[in-house]
Amino acid sequence: MHINAYKGLPVTYSKGLYRLRFKLKESNMLIVSDNIKALKLALNSTWHHRRLLEDYIRRDLTFLYALNPVKVKPDMPTIVKLATEAAEKAEVGPMAAVPGALAELVARDIKPYSRLTAMVENGGEIFAYSKKPLNIGVYAGFSPVSGRFGFRLEAEDFPIGIATSSATVSHALSFGEADAVVVFSDSSALADAAATAICNSVRGEDVEASVQRGLEKAEDIEGLRGILIVRNNYVG
Repeated sequence: MHINAYKGLPVTYSKGLYRLRFKLKESNMLIVSDNIKALKLALNSTWHHRRLLEDYIRRDLTFLYALNPVKVKPDMPTIVKLATEAAEKAEVGPMAAVPGALAELVARDIKPYSRLTAMVENGGEIFAYSKKPLNIGVYAGFSPVSGRFGFRLEAEDFPIGIATSSATVSHALSFGEADAVVVFSDSSALADAAATAICNSVRGEDVEASVQRGLEKAEDIEGLRGILIVRNNYVG
């Protein structure tokens, strides 16, 4: 069912949940909540955190272009600090954690307005609170296993951060060859950074060995709750 939305954006309602999709520059957002008021807050929250991010990048271009971790600085706004700390744990550049950091912060902001479910997706990176089960599908490009399985998250699994990195589907910079790396963590910023790091390690002609390298890389990153690696017809 479609209903009138804030600022002309389409809101849908199904099975007790309101959904709003919108794009703000590079951020491709999906907001899900049982309270329509949370959708307006999510719009404002996305704009707020993006503005702080953009203002900081103008002062510190190193943050934008670094391919390795950078140090936390006192003047970093919350979104920048969250991404920086996550990237340091995964040993990647801080921008690798920004989409997940934004999803996490917006979800935190709308949580007080959502009694049952508050979920934010930003281009495939998810942070969610829920008192009821949610199903998450896995898209892995042209891999034979793409779309053939997924994950069912129970109420006790929340809150949870989920991120996906792909060398064959995404337009984001990747040095690996995985069709999909899915990471679960208490933080979607950390999940995002870790997915990038793990995906970067999945490469080489020996597909099975490359998946094993990805699993070994995941073991080196603290704070992960689970991972899935898909490359061609191999799953780890």
